[in-house]
Amino acid sequence: MVSPKLTPLGVAVLELLHERPMHPYEMAQLMRERYAGNRVKLKAGSLYHTVDRLLRNDYLEIIETQRDGRRPERTVYAMTEAGRDAFVQRARQMVGDIAEEYPEILSGLAVLDELGRETALLELEHRSTKLRAAIAADQVILERVRRDGTPEIYWLDVRYAAAHREFELTWVEQLYADLSEGRIPLRGHAADPKLELVKESHDRKTG
Repeated sequence: MVSPKLTPLGVAVLELLHERPMHPYEMAQLMRERYAGNRVKLKAGSLYHTVDRLLRNDYLEIIETQRDGRRPERTVYAMTEAGRDAFVQRARQMVGDIAEEYPEILSGLAVLDELGRETALLELEHRSTKLRAAIAADQVILERVRRDGTPEIYWLDVRYAAAHREFELTWVEQLYADLSEGRIPLRGHAADPKLELVKESHDRKTG
């Protein structure tokens, strides 16, 4: 029987359980503190669903339940030997294999010609603005983990994401320049007529 494939969130859960047994609330707290939200979708519902799935697949075991005053009981989980083996196998695939991923930007670039020049440039400018904000946030995180003395091996994912966004910003800015200066001509639809009228009116006023 083929073992169920671990999701990125499942890997993140087992990653934490290498340290010690935990309950899901503690897992969520640590993931937020360690910026795991940069690489997995971290929602309470999906986390509990993932823990339940790992338990059903015998990758986790319940070792105790805790009660703190009137708060609901918290179930503490530990990783099983099967969970450890599945974790290692999936981690090796994640590092060594090239996954088939389909970022939306690729589909967007494929239809850029149909947007028209002005709209294409406007949306590329929006993307650049958002990338700059994300890069600034990355730098805050990187400075924080360096200041805290966190060993670099534990924030390679943050470094990779930051470097990827910096590369994308450089690439998008170059594409913007190539389109705006005519080095890459758009050959499909003409620019949005409404935007062209606004541009012509602006040119007349400033000309």
